[in-house]
Amino acid sequence: MIRVKDKVRFAETDMMGVVHHANYFRWFEMGRVAFLKEAGVYLLELMADGILFPITDVSCQYRASARFDDGIVIETTMAELNKAKMVFTYRVIREADGVLLATGRTQNAFTDANGRIIRLPPAYYDRLQSLYTAETNGT
Repeated sequence: MIRVKDKVRFAETDMMGVVHHANYFRWFEMGRVAFLKEAGVYLLELMADGILFPITDVSCQYRASARFDDGIVIETTMAELNKAKMVFTYRVIREADGVLLATGRTQNAFTDANGRIIRLPPAYYDRLQSLYTAETNGT
C-alpha cells in the first residue's frame, strides 16, 4: 500500500463547506501516480513510448465529509494487474481522527495512441508486477 498525505484546500469545498465529491477522484489519481512512481514507472515515460492508460471504470463510496484544512491520507493498493489492465483500490482517511472518508476503485486499460488495447511491455510490466507481488506477499 502506498500512502500519500495532503490537505483539503478551500477551493476543493462546496457551498456546504465540505469537499466537493469530484475531488476524491483527483485524490485517487494522486495515489495511483504515487504507486506507479514507487514501482519505477513514470507517466511521462509511458506516454513518450505511446502507452496510454485511460480509466475504464471508477467508483467511490462516500462515508464521511472532509472539510477545509483537514489533513487526509490517501491509501492506494493495487488489487489486480495483468498486461492489459490494472485495478486499484483506495481509502481516504482524515488524518486527525482516523475517520474513513471514502473508499474507491479504478480500472485502467493499457492502450496505444489510437485507443486500441495493448499488452504492457515487459520493461513496465515487470516493475509493476514486482511491487504488486511484494505487496500481495506482505514483504
